[in-house]
Amino acid sequence: MNGFKIVRSLKSRACSVSGLSSTVIRASSSWWSHVEMGPPDAILGITEAYKKDPNPKKINLGAGAYRDDQGKPYVLPVVKKAESMIVSGNLDKEYATIAGLPPFAKASAQLAFGKDMNGLNATVQTISGTGALRIGGAFLARFLQGEKVIYMPSPTWGNHIPIFRDSGFEIKTYRYYDAETCGFDFNGCLEDLNNLPEKSVVLLHVCAHNPTGVDPKMEQWKEICEVVKKRQLFPFFDMAYQGFASGDIDRDAASMRYFIDQGLSVFVTQSYAKNMGLYGERIGALNVVCQSVEEAKAVESQLKILIRPMYSNPPIHGARIVTDVLNNQELRAQWLVELKGMADRIISMREQFRGTLEKLGSKRDWSHITDQIGMFCFTGLKPDQVERLTNEFSIYLTKDGRMSVAGVCSTNVEYLAEAVHEVTK
Repeated sequence: MNGFKIVRSLKSRACSVSGLSSTVIRASSSWWSHVEMGPPDAILGITEAYKKDPNPKKINLGAGAYRDDQGKPYVLPVVKKAESMIVSGNLDKEYATIAGLPPFAKASAQLAFGKDMNGLNATVQTISGTGALRIGGAFLARFLQGEKVIYMPSPTWGNHIPIFRDSGFEIKTYRYYDAETCGFDFNGCLEDLNNLPEKSVVLLHVCAHNPTGVDPKMEQWKEICEVVKKRQLFPFFDMAYQGFASGDIDRDAASMRYFIDQGLSVFVTQSYAKNMGLYGERIGALNVVCQSVEEAKAVESQLKILIRPMYSNPPIHGARIVTDVLNNQELRAQWLVELKGMADRIISMREQFRGTLEKLGSKRDWSHITDQIGMFCFTGLKPDQVERLTNEFSIYLTKDGRMSVAGVCSTNVEYLAEAVHEVTK
C-alpha cells in the first residue's frame, strides 16, 4: 500500500507540474500575441515552390548562386586545394581578432584596390557582403554629420533597403534603370545626382548591378564621378562580383578605383560568395579609404567598437581559404582561370539564350540580354508573363522579370527560350 501511495503521489505531482508548465507557457505566449506573421522571403519562396514542382523540366532562375552546366552547385577546385592545405597544417580554432585575420584584410584590400594603399585604408573582415554593408551603415549612422539619408539606384538589391533602414537611414532613390530600353538611364541618373543635397550618401554598384545586370560604361562612370565631386557626395560602393562579372578582376573594379584615383574617400564592401563560391562561409570585407594614416587608424578603431557587440569576431575557415588563394601564387593563378571559367559560362548562356530566341523568330529586341552582365538579367518580362512561365512551363523567377543566368545551362536553354518566346508573342 505504501508503494501504491508513493506512486499515486508522484503521479499527482507530475500532473500538477504539467499543469503549471502549461499555464506558464500560455502566459508567456501572450507576450507575443501581437506579433504578425511576416511575409516569406521572395527568393526563398520561389525556391520552395520549385522544389515542390514535379515537372522534370522545371527550372529555378530565382536563386543567386552559381551552378555548373549540369545545374549542380559548384565548389571551385582551387578552394578544395586550399582547404586541403589548411587541414594538413593542423591549425587551431582560436578566435580571430575583432577585425578578422590580418593577412586576409591585407590581401582583400589589395584585391579591391589593385595596390597597397600604404595605410590609407581601414579594412575589416565581415560576415560576407551583407555584414560589410551593415557595419558600414552602422558606422555612417554614428559618425555621419547631417541627415541620415542614403540614395540608392532604382531598382537595387532588395536587401540594401532593410540593411540601411535598420541602420537608421531614410531610403531615397535616384534613376538608374530604363524599362523602355532595358538599359542604363544615364541622363536620368546624372540629373538626379546633380540635384541631391550636398554631402549626401550615394550607394553605387561597382559592377554587375543587381538586379538589372546593367552597368554604366567607363566614360559614364567618369561623368558620374565628376558630379559626385562637384556635389560633395559620399560614394558607398558595393562590390559583390569582382571578377565574376567579366572574368577580369581589374576590369570589374575599374569604376571604384577611378573614384579613388580622383582623390575621393569611399566605402567599399567585398563578398567572396560569388567569385570564390564561398556562399556558406560568409566571408567579406569592409574597406574605408581615408585621407591620412591617422584617420584610417581612428576609423578602424571605431569599426571594431561597432563589431564587438554585434558578433565579437568573424569566422576563420573561409578567411583562411581566401588568404591562401590570394597570397599563394600557384593558387591565385588557378583561381583566376576558374573565375574566368564561371564568368564565361554565364556570358555563353546569355548568348545562347538570345540566339535561340532570335532563331525561334521572336520579333522582340533581345539585345539587352547580352548587353547586361553578371549573374542577373532583367528580362523585361511583365508579371503576367512571369506567371505564365511558372504556371505553364514550371520556370521560376521573380515577378519583376529578373532571372539568375546561373540557372541556365546547355540542357535547358532551348526549353527556356521556347517558353519565353511563347509568353511574349
